[in-house]
Amino acid sequence: MRREIRKTNDGLCTIYLPDLDECYHSTNGAYQEAMHVFIESGWKRINLDSVSILEIGFGTGLNAMLTLIQGEKENRHVKYVGLEAFPVSDKEISQLGYAEFPSISSYKSLYLQMHESEWGKEVGITPLFHLTKIKQSLEIYEPPINSFNLVYFDAFGPKVQPEMWTEEVFHKLFTSLQSGGILVTYSANGQVRRNLQAVGFHVERIPGPPGKREMLRATKP
Repeated sequence: MRREIRKTNDGLCTIYLPDLDECYHSTNGAYQEAMHVFIESGWKRINLDSVSILEIGFGTGLNAMLTLIQGEKENRHVKYVGLEAFPVSDKEISQLGYAEFPSISSYKSLYLQMHESEWGKEVGITPLFHLTKIKQSLEIYEPPINSFNLVYFDAFGPKVQPEMWTEEVFHKLFTSLQSGGILVTYSANGQVRRNLQAVGFHVERIPGPPGKREMLRATKP
């Protein structure tokens, strides 16, 4: 499938898939979206010294990198599992230029280490941040039960990948979370909200990132 590099409104680039007419990040601002949806609305709601995170759609590694930076600043331990069926190539990582972006450049070597790390193996990127990248689709992957505090749900949208937004998928993620665990996603789709509620989540519509009125945050009771 063809992939193109495009710049978003906050200066950070993203990957565009012409065949799907879909981007990896919001064209209104990739950095702002990631910070708002996953860090401000997810990470900062978890008040633990040690946080276990599952990301659906590791992609460019942006969410993982921003989480690493927050963890280092706050002296919090992170076990991060990133699921990705179609890894981004080394060439694309270079073209995206994230390692040179002002908010990331101080951590350039760690960002590159994330992408160079072996798949399927837990790797200590820093003493505080341990990353496991899994090259697998969510349909196949069976997450451990009651293991995660936070899920970053960053799959392509429900119009493009409806199979990723079903009750079956959300039930799998619900069981993977500990009580009080949170799932955050940029989507505010009504059917997505109902599917999350159907498997037991308490779901909130909260303000979205630039260019998007709302997003969803789901909590396991």
